[in-house]
Amino acid sequence: MKRALPGGRWLILPLLALRAVTPVAAQSVDNSTFLATLGELREASYSDKEAIVERLSKTGHPSVRAVLTAFLDDRLYFRNSDQQVFVVKSADADPLTLVDPLSLKETGSAPADGLTKIGTNNGLRSVLRSTVARFALSSPEVSVRLDAVREMSKSLDDATAALLRQRLTAETDSSVKNEIATALALSALDGANPADRLGAVQTLSHSLSQDVRNRLALLLDKAPDGSFAEKDENVRRAATAAVGTIDGWRTFYSGIETLFFGLSLGSVLVLVAIGLAVTFGVMGVINMAHGELMMLGAYTTYVVQLVMPNHIGMSILVAIPAAFLVAGLTGVVMERTIIRLLYGRPLETLLATFGVSLILQQAVRSIFSANNRSVITPEWMSGSMRLNDALSITYNRLYIVVFTLIVFLLILLVMKRTRIGLDIRAVSQNRTMAKAMGIRTEWVDAATFGLGSGIAGVAGVALSQLTNVGPNLGQSYIIDSFMVVVFGGVGNLWGSLIGGMSMGAVSELLEPYAGAVLAKIFVLVGLILFIQRRPRGLFPQTGRAVDDK
Repeated sequence: MKRALPGGRWLILPLLALRAVTPVAAQSVDNSTFLATLGELREASYSDKEAIVERLSKTGHPSVRAVLTAFLDDRLYFRNSDQQVFVVKSADADPLTLVDPLSLKETGSAPADGLTKIGTNNGLRSVLRSTVARFALSSPEVSVRLDAVREMSKSLDDATAALLRQRLTAETDSSVKNEIATALALSALDGANPADRLGAVQTLSHSLSQDVRNRLALLLDKAPDGSFAEKDENVRRAATAAVGTIDGWRTFYSGIETLFFGLSLGSVLVLVAIGLAVTFGVMGVINMAHGELMMLGAYTTYVVQLVMPNHIGMSILVAIPAAFLVAGLTGVVMERTIIRLLYGRPLETLLATFGVSLILQQAVRSIFSANNRSVITPEWMSGSMRLNDALSITYNRLYIVVFTLIVFLLILLVMKRTRIGLDIRAVSQNRTMAKAMGIRTEWVDAATFGLGSGIAGVAGVALSQLTNVGPNLGQSYIIDSFMVVVFGGVGNLWGSLIGGMSMGAVSELLEPYAGAVLAKIFVLVGLILFIQRRPRGLFPQTGRAVDDK
């Protein structure tokens, strides 16, 4: 074996040092080139800026996408004192927070009058949008690539179309591939070959986008001389069929969206009606103040947010038990002081609770004023889940439906698996026999009224996410909730669930055709006809004492 020369290790050290320094030197050169090119934007004309943006995109610098995005958002400035270019975090603040364009880290601040914004115009913004979208096409996130394709499809040219064709062969996600195919088909509509346009129309006929539908409709427009925008008859025929198909599917999904809105409205009715079903079924009390108990729950949500201004996301979760306690305790006080004196006299309970509702409304006006209050929707409940181009479901309504089902299951467990639930069912079926068996019916009445009132307060929490909170909030739902109770069957929880959901869905489905007022009239007429056939509702209450009511 040959022995290494004694001085060999001294030759290796300089080579390792050179290898370590070379990437740093190359990076330094890239940084200096990037900064120099960025600095040219200060004095360049708009047409020159477009060329500079193209050169910046070809540098391959890791910060170029963030810098160009800031340029598109009007957040690219240079300092007047030394002409150095910076990205600012927000153009509305003063002083402006400076961000180094190389490291993208904050590097101090400067007064707004010490900086000058690098301006843009519509043409330059179009170039920037396309350039930033090209960067996003290589993102590992599917949603980022999808948004990039949609942005590029708004301003398609030959270069953009070529880039999308190149990406189509490498794309693995089906949704992104479909969006690219749609964008390329839109581009092909401007081609000179009728066969290509016909193929593009057939491809676009599977889309649900309103923009695609409008673009196809333009092919059918007539000029003043009577000629069509699309000269080929086969393409026009295909475009007509495609527009009809898209309109049909969009109408179908619009109906599903309306149905979902109805279910969310019905969920609130279910929460209100559950409380009424429990109290009316057990005690025979017509509680006209039930809507005001829901209003107290909504105002409790508003107050909790005032107490927790920095934790809006948690405030809704805190407001649920708080609203239950506030409304529930108010209901117990009502039962112990007023309603217990009026058992067996339903008309008197109606008048008494109506007076209580007026007192609660005036108390709220005196404390919070008559103006409506807005409850902030938490970030985790904001936005919508987009299922396709024609159907999206808002998160706040989705959470309300899920929340209603959870509350319903909890109440069902309480009624079926606990001692208080057993006592409530016993009293509702035969009060005299339950009292003879040792059940303290007066405390069951108080607990029942408190439970029903607490559920109404929880309904107010849900309703605060759909509308503003005001003193008259409960009046809008009390009649509908009584209709739900009668329709579903007095005292039956499953009847309240099915009745509330179905009434909410039917009302929303009728509104686009008949209007809000006529929709309610139709629902009321349908309910009257139903009660004529089934006086005790969908699920009539059973028990020996029911026939005596």
